[in-house]
Amino acid sequence: MEERISMVHGSGGAATSELIGSIFAKEFASKTLDKMEDSAVVEGAGKIAITTDSFVVTPVTYPGGDIGRLCICGTVNDLLMRGAKPKYITCGFILQEGLEVAKLEEIVHSMAECAREAGVEIVAGDTKVVNGNGELFINTAGVGFVPEDREVSAERVCVGDAVIVSGNLGDHHAAILGTRMGIVNEIQSDNAPLGEIVEALFEADIDVHTMRDITRGGLATVLKELAKTSNTTIELKEEKLPVTPQVKDFCGLLGLDPLYMGNEGKLVALVPAEQAEQAVEAIRGAKYGQDACIVGYVNDNAPGKLHLRTRIGGLRNMEVLQGEGLPRIC
Repeated sequence: MEERISMVHGSGGAATSELIGSIFAKEFASKTLDKMEDSAVVEGAGKIAITTDSFVVTPVTYPGGDIGRLCICGTVNDLLMRGAKPKYITCGFILQEGLEVAKLEEIVHSMAECAREAGVEIVAGDTKVVNGNGELFINTAGVGFVPEDREVSAERVCVGDAVIVSGNLGDHHAAILGTRMGIVNEIQSDNAPLGEIVEALFEADIDVHTMRDITRGGLATVLKELAKTSNTTIELKEEKLPVTPQVKDFCGLLGLDPLYMGNEGKLVALVPAEQAEQAVEAIRGAKYGQDACIVGYVNDNAPGKLHLRTRIGGLRNMEVLQGEGLPRIC
């Protein structure tokens, strides 16, 4: 196997077969994928959740993760937010000529490890090689199955719901930006599969109205969209927002607002207020949920609005992220 990807690896011939066999088939080996058919035939029944995503993060490795782990977490978490149990993933790789094979092997291995952690099977894929400067991009599709008794949707948000976040805000965004800018700190990306958190909520019999993963645009953008969809008002309490001292310092240095910074291993859940403390306890008992807390409530004071109650008692109107923000964080 050559040390770098070249156009011949996308020819469909011997070099392509060698690439697939020595890296992808080795790491993603399964009864389904090993057949190398044109499509995967898998078991399934009931309500099906389907998602697709593309990952173009730069740099492809960063403190706490890489594009391989990121693409599994991002796909799995999108399925989980509808109450689904993730089962299958497909992945398509766009490889630019000049990519180091060792780097590709590292990323594919990371994907395989994360897929095992998340309990999903990679069942199909594709590889293309294009001209370029040695970058890579990954497209995924995910399939999960939703138990018949689960209905998790923005339409179920209602007045009185508590707003719960599963942990600290802005870590992934800060880790990516800090790496690009050469800022030395200890901030790590939070990219993580959230299956244990979601199952903990349902095992505790929490009536989860809706969930969203807090990715691009940050918590403010996610909740503003939910307020509009449900025609309710969501009010956050500034003093309750969980942000680490390191991320606070980072934001202060660059003039950033953690409410608009993306994560890749956090969710926000809206549940009945009377179950909020029980829900927080369930999340804190699950992997990646130790910093969960209640950050606000839903009311009907100004339908479609997101408000932030400041530390001094003022009320700040929050909109979705304006402008580009930080591109290519996922």
